[in-house]
Amino acid sequence: MRGRSFILTCLIFGLGLVRNVNCGNILVWYTEGSHWINLKPVLETLLDRGHNVTALVPSSSLFMDVSEPAPYHYETFEVSLTKSDVRNTMERFFRFWIYEAQHMNFIELSKTFYKTMTDHLEMCVAYCDGLFKSEAVLNRLREGKFDLMFVDPVYPCSELVAEMLDVPIVYTLRFSLAHSMERLCGQIPAPPSYVPGAMSKLTDNMTFSERIQNFLFYVSQDAMSRYMWRTFDKYYSDYLGRPTSFCEMMGKADIWLIRTYWDFDYPRPFLPNFKFVGGIHCRPAKPLPKDIEEFVESSGDDGVVVFSLGSIMNNMTKERANTIASALGQIPQKVLWRYSGEKPETLAPNTRLYDWIPQNDLLGHPKTKAFITHGGTNGIYEAIYHGVPMVGIPMFADQPDNMVHMKSKGAAVIMDFISMETKDLVDGLKAVINDPSYKENAMRLSRIHHDRPIHPRDEAVFWIEFVMRHKGAKHLRVQAHNLTWYQYHSLDVFAFLLAIIALVLFIFYKILKSCVVRCCFRSRSKSKKE
Repeated sequence: MRGRSFILTCLIFGLGLVRNVNCGNILVWYTEGSHWINLKPVLETLLDRGHNVTALVPSSSLFMDVSEPAPYHYETFEVSLTKSDVRNTMERFFRFWIYEAQHMNFIELSKTFYKTMTDHLEMCVAYCDGLFKSEAVLNRLREGKFDLMFVDPVYPCSELVAEMLDVPIVYTLRFSLAHSMERLCGQIPAPPSYVPGAMSKLTDNMTFSERIQNFLFYVSQDAMSRYMWRTFDKYYSDYLGRPTSFCEMMGKADIWLIRTYWDFDYPRPFLPNFKFVGGIHCRPAKPLPKDIEEFVESSGDDGVVVFSLGSIMNNMTKERANTIASALGQIPQKVLWRYSGEKPETLAPNTRLYDWIPQNDLLGHPKTKAFITHGGTNGIYEAIYHGVPMVGIPMFADQPDNMVHMKSKGAAVIMDFISMETKDLVDGLKAVINDPSYKENAMRLSRIHHDRPIHPRDEAVFWIEFVMRHKGAKHLRVQAHNLTWYQYHSLDVFAFLLAIIALVLFIFYKILKSCVVRCCFRSRSKSKKE
């Protein structure tokens, strides 16, 4: 009897330790590429905890493949674009940034960039139209009784869906252009004196000229962002039937999950509803496939180098491929190169080409000495997680800026993809492999990454569930959302105080003038009497 009572007591106590989480219905806004890769681990954890997940997918999506079996439900909607249209737009974008931008003057660069951004806006509007002009899909969403929207805001219009369904939003993002969304819409402070704008390629330790550059970068990128947002200011206002703006709607988000952490980012002020969860997708290394394991083990004490320029860099010019292959052949390490283009003529016996590699598992292997990367945030975080120094060959977007972060922290060297010669890459590899400081700094960042109270994926899930439990998190949003720009910067207060000071000075001046006049009058009167 006593034994049964003891077991019952233990069972009740154990149940009391389990957090009571009501299962919810979560709607996920569509996204592409590495953005979708970052969402998936969080969705898998939410599913494991019993939540229902529905992902909105446009018919032209390249990465969200509805034909593949998945534990979540796909809600598809038709758009006017085809997969070929989207693929061509993305290829033009990559070709512009990687090969063309460096050879253009300022006027050509501005015109091409404007055309590229216009194409992106037109694609976004097509996605929005496809959803909001489909009454059947909208009705199914209304009937879905969702508790929350989980969104990567790289594609707009999720805010309108959340408004229509009257559900809170949790954003997840790496960055926006010069942090414009986070600063202007989320109201997070970002003093330009020590918070470098995203993609500025500056650090938090800036010289006077760099602070000028950073200030002007903020101003120019804010102007560009507001110009681009005008399209959706009108779109949102027309749909809601009242004046509003894209930034105002974004500002209603309850939680912003920023996909960086202090192992990667520079210290900066943040708000209660901003949570830094870098490394969401990182996991311990698993055993390698047999053929790859054999190749890695054959490297002996020299070890291996892992080389990947990401999923979008499937090909490169013959000249670049030969330059890189020649450099790889001059190091004693074995090299695993993710590359699906034409086999380089200078490929050496120590280098093996793969259409795909288990990147995370290779970076976690004890024989891995260095990682050659394009500087995508996902790959960088896997290298940080496993403490592997890097050779960065950034291509476009945030990649050059990401590698500046790693270089400033002493864990990487940077190469220029276009101008890099064979000797440059050889010297870079020898530096990060043979100079112990790079490995030590990479391991230091790894220790910082792991030394946190909760895994970033679990923290992201906690805040998603927090918002569902409390029907939002408005108590974490600062009052700045309800202030005008001049109130936010206390310009009205300065104007009032200046007016008071001016009034006091004016009164003092009048009194002083009056006193002077009286004194002069008395002095004259006295002189006349004498």
